[in-house]
Amino acid sequence: MLASVVTVAFEGVDARRVDVQVQQLPCGEHPSFNIVGLADKAVAESRERVRGAFGGIGLSLPVMRIIVNMAPADLPKEGSHFDLPIALALLASMGVIPPDMLAGWAAVGELGLDGRIAPVGGALPAAVAADAMGLGLICPEANGPEAAWAGDAAVLAPRSLIGLVNHFKGTQVLRRPEPGAMRSGDRVPDLREVKGQESAKRALEIAAAGGHNLLFVGPPGSGKSMMAARLPGLLPPLTPRELLETSMVWSIAGLIERGGLTRDRPFRSPHHSASMAALTGGGLRAKPGEASLAHNGVLFLDELPEYSAQALDSLRAPLETGEIVVARANAHVRYPARFQLVAAMNPCRCGLGGAGKGACGKAPRCQRDYQNRISGPMFDRIDLTVETPPVTAADMALPPPAEGTAEAAARVLAARAMQEDRLRAAGIDPETARDQTVNARASGETLDRFAAPDDAGRALLMRAGEAGGLTARGWTRTLRLARTIADLDGCDGVLRRHIAEALVHRRTTVGARGDFERTAGAGAETRAF
Repeated sequence: MLASVVTVAFEGVDARRVDVQVQQLPCGEHPSFNIVGLADKAVAESRERVRGAFGGIGLSLPVMRIIVNMAPADLPKEGSHFDLPIALALLASMGVIPPDMLAGWAAVGELGLDGRIAPVGGALPAAVAADAMGLGLICPEANGPEAAWAGDAAVLAPRSLIGLVNHFKGTQVLRRPEPGAMRSGDRVPDLREVKGQESAKRALEIAAAGGHNLLFVGPPGSGKSMMAARLPGLLPPLTPRELLETSMVWSIAGLIERGGLTRDRPFRSPHHSASMAALTGGGLRAKPGEASLAHNGVLFLDELPEYSAQALDSLRAPLETGEIVVARANAHVRYPARFQLVAAMNPCRCGLGGAGKGACGKAPRCQRDYQNRISGPMFDRIDLTVETPPVTAADMALPPPAEGTAEAAARVLAARAMQEDRLRAAGIDPETARDQTVNARASGETLDRFAAPDDAGRALLMRAGEAGGLTARGWTRTLRLARTIADLDGCDGVLRRHIAEALVHRRTTVGARGDFERTAGAGAETRAF
């Protein structure tokens, strides 16, 4: 008897339909259990898990030649979530479950040898895909609250295989699980706790308002990581669409616990020993990396020059395109990676730099060699480069600042509202024009229309470009940055002062002495870190 159950195979966050077909054939004295259809090692091992689960519920496999075909045959099948659909198709083939009862369902789940159904990653995208196919989803009990977030899709979340069999036989009723709780993330420390570094706080606010990439440069203890950790508190919560996108990536990675989602934007801070695969994704099953887990949030890279050059340069394309493509011999796996990069670094390896008290004795060569660990194209993608000088005893003796995270977040929210209002006034829906909702991603006609500076501003930008060697990308990013500064200023147009402030934050070249050169005013102003 031939029986079939629908399941899914994951390609990034996309779930593609797979039909699990089971057929029993006479075998004489040599029964067998074969799985075909480009299955990996975990899927091939399903035979023993299914055999053990059947024994756990008091069933034995028929003495037949059992063939499990997973169609389409040219689509790679990876993971243990194929256990449950294989078992259900086999139960239907044996007549334990009426085949028509499974016609409206897709299934994912890993089986234990005692018949329990263990949780798997990807329940949310599987439920979304099943709903798009007009099917319900059968998933493990632990994944039920997560799958229930997929709209009105029907969901069954049994604890064990015997419970699912009893449900289809009518002796037990499984109710649809409730969506998991919308939880709050970890408490974000207040910006009021940072003393001094007023220019760095201003840059942090600009970065939050426009979604710009930011680099803090300063000696140890100057507050670089401290300020970066406070950025999530300035950002608005995830929109419903962003929440679904981000949660689907986290679901594939198996990081959603009991279906609990959060509207807080992700903040990922990998160690500088992280490999390229850890940052961008990859490995045996092409899992999402830190850049994808930071989708719609912040990726913080502390000690930036200590990352390998290969790992850092692998982020250059995602910073422009908002997605990561993991190339395989038989497939290309795509993960979304629209993140905001925030980084921190010391001016040189010893951390002290080439000026002031305790200056590095090897300056400027030490600075130049250390800074050259980061490629020019990577620096070109950073919108704001901010110096964080040492915090003095006088700064520490001051009372807490009058303004903190709440006040800065209010200004950020107002600036982002201006950006969305401009798009709506131009007949663009911010929900559909995802790549233009913040100034850091504005391009083309939108940039020409809304970020064109006045005559004085354009003349300043022209002189700065000629003096400092702005690349075409640097020119565009300067305009985007100036547009954000104007939004925080409440101005409809981009004025000369906005261009000037944007240029102050742009790093353009590395001088012969290893110093960062900035373009400001009508000429080049060189400051040594």
